[in-house]
Amino acid sequence: MSRRLRWFSSGAASAVASSLDIRVHGLEAGELITCDTGSEDEDNWRFASDVEQWLGAPITILASDEYESTTDVWEKTGWISGPHGARCTGELKFAPRLAYQRHDDVHVFGYTADAHDVERAKSLRANYPELNIVTPLIERGITKAGCLAIIQGVGIELPRSYAWGFPNANCLESGCCKAVSPSYWALHRKMKPEGFAKTAAICREKGVRLAIIGREIVDGKPKNIRAFIDDIPLDQPTLNPIAPACDFLCHLAEQDIAA
Repeated sequence: MSRRLRWFSSGAASAVASSLDIRVHGLEAGELITCDTGSEDEDNWRFASDVEQWLGAPITILASDEYESTTDVWEKTGWISGPHGARCTGELKFAPRLAYQRHDDVHVFGYTADAHDVERAKSLRANYPELNIVTPLIERGITKAGCLAIIQGVGIELPRSYAWGFPNANCLESGCCKAVSPSYWALHRKMKPEGFAKTAAICREKGVRLAIIGREIVDGKPKNIRAFIDDIPLDQPTLNPIAPACDFLCHLAEQDIAA
């Protein structure tokens, strides 16, 4: 029989999507599963434990056999982030999934009914037609805000990253190297100063300017003005700290590089 892989990303949406799938198909139809990047905030694991108890299902944890964390990937490969994506996504999330999944698995994802997520789900299906993908939140019209309310309604405390102001909980120990928002990095510096300092040092060593701080016209064409994250002013506002999602779609560029 096909397994139902309920992909859990330490967020409210994936937890609610897994709950809905379990209600319809039962615990025995599959498993709750996550990829450990070695760079998650410790409170993510508290949240994961709470979700395990709520759903009555243990979480299967996948991890890379070669790399321990995002910063380990950056230091060993020399690749952080650029026009072709982020190496850490491929090594820490995509590769473990590929090694674990089977061709007949059903993949349950927590894409919400918000317009941006609906488009991401469409892109995922278009780019990976071989995957059997289900999106219970979109099918039921449940938004991210709705997921937050559901989790709070069952008495589970949300990951503290939400209260801190982050839009998701991805890799908070190091910060998400795909993030270009100065506000994101300013917030990361405030909430995770040690992790920020380590990431900033690696970026300096590799010559990688992650933050986009403006635009300029070069040879008649607009071009981003980039800065090292530790050059972001200390008074930079931390409101609306945009952080990219991190899933199968993020690995498309890495596939192109490896081809």
